[in-house]
Amino acid sequence: MTAIDDLVQRVAIRAASDNADLPAPVADARIGEAEAQLGFGLHPLLARLYREVADGGFGPDYQLLPLLGPGSSVTDEYLTRRAASVGVEHPEWPEGIVPILTWGCAMYAGVDCLSEDGQVLLFEPNPYSGGSWDPCWFLDSASFAAWLETWLAGTGWFEEDASDRDDLTEPQPWDQAASRLSTGT
Repeated sequence: MTAIDDLVQRVAIRAASDNADLPAPVADARIGEAEAQLGFGLHPLLARLYREVADGGFGPDYQLLPLLGPGSSVTDEYLTRRAASVGVEHPEWPEGIVPILTWGCAMYAGVDCLSEDGQVLLFEPNPYSGGSWDPCWFLDSASFAAWLETWLAGTGWFEEDASDRDDLTEPQPWDQAASRLSTGT
């Protein structure tokens, strides 16, 4: 068993213990449908979670979104945000970053499907004051696997008692925001 296999298994156990009504996993055909709509492949670990654990409904706070609609879903949220970012002077949402959950108040966690490690980003629109959206993007975790480990350990910045800990690591400004927003990738 690889470290990723072990991680997926631990996520599945936690997901089942947190939610007795977990949605069914997503079939390969539906993952293919989502990737066709997105125009790129999902990060491999994200695809495995949808394929092997459930169609959302698990994870921190508001939990992972379903992969496909109806309603709010990974594909719908991504396509809506990208459509609003095409052909405008100051794009809001970079290509390849799929929103996987909402933190409320228009904040999202997103997985960068174009990065090998699947870095996890925080989109927090409150710093926006017109012009560039760069200040609204933060690096939450350098890898999706590490982000999941943080959730499993209960040590994320998003945990209820996080501010009481001395070892709290908060998301930092994403140094690729300006280039990714300006190039469309």
